[in-house]
Amino acid sequence: MTSIPGTGRQIPRGDTAPNRDAVTGAFGFTGRHITTRLLADGREVINLTNHPDRPDPFEGRVETAPLNFADPKALAASLGGVDTLYNTYWMRFARRGSPHRQAAQNSEILFDAARAAGVRRIVHISIANPDANSPLPYYRGKALVEQSLIASGIRCAILRPAALFGDEPILVNTIAWMLRRLPIFGIPGDGQYGIQPTFVGDLANLAVAQGQRNESLVVDAAGPERFTFDEFVGLIREAVGSHSLLLHLPPRLALMAAQGLGVMLRDVVMTREEVDGLLGNLLVSRHPPLGTTRFTDWLADASPWIGKRYLSELGRRVPSAT
Repeated sequence: MTSIPGTGRQIPRGDTAPNRDAVTGAFGFTGRHITTRLLADGREVINLTNHPDRPDPFEGRVETAPLNFADPKALAASLGGVDTLYNTYWMRFARRGSPHRQAAQNSEILFDAARAAGVRRIVHISIANPDANSPLPYYRGKALVEQSLIASGIRCAILRPAALFGDEPILVNTIAWMLRRLPIFGIPGDGQYGIQPTFVGDLANLAVAQGQRNESLVVDAAGPERFTFDEFVGLIREAVGSHSLLLHLPPRLALMAAQGLGVMLRDVVMTREEVDGLLGNLLVSRHPPLGTTRFTDWLADASPWIGKRYLSELGRRVPSAT
């Protein structure tokens, strides 16, 4: 945990503070869990989203407004009367251009709009091990977003999870789906790099708790268990009763196989940067874990359904019309 000195002069939440919060992507994976907890606490929530047609899991209890980076004044107006902004916005990939640089620029627009609207606090979901000097644009972009938030002067909590699991666990479900169907599962490299998964409910609890505080800080939000990737895949293989052969492949060949599968599934299974991040041991924390839910316990409960249906990253970002 790292404190951030000199960020903002906002007062702590009190009896006179607004009872209204904003969540970017409130109908998405992490945002939905944060929103559920806010509603349970009696908070009003506005959903800032690029996907207004996404199904509403809250049956109209959450107001929706555009996450329109091209109109900062409208964005600031949408944030009017908001006490805390919970930011899950990011771009994992794009079909063209530089998505991580664009996401960093968009985030700066969002933070400027929040400051203009008088938002007291921002709780920002980042990632473990961001680095402004990283050769990987994903991790470099994440660091730039953090720098923009700190420079905004708004009191903030920056939470850094690694891989997430829960009711829509894209990574875990994709691994399980492949293990249920393919005779061979390719592991990039030697498989000895680490992964420290975080339960999305633990992250949401931490985010909402930080929303009630006032000091600015950066916190790793890792789960209590750490595995090598070999161990991680082996646990999922055993849980789903798979007989797939686990085969170590050169990273480039493993990526090519994942890209080929993505073409068939009309999805992005894995990107080059995600492979490089794994091999670079970046999906682990260097700090004591704050999450309490054990992946092994969750996996035992999830084993009857995990991987039986493919969860599309593109599908959940761009809902169908049906």
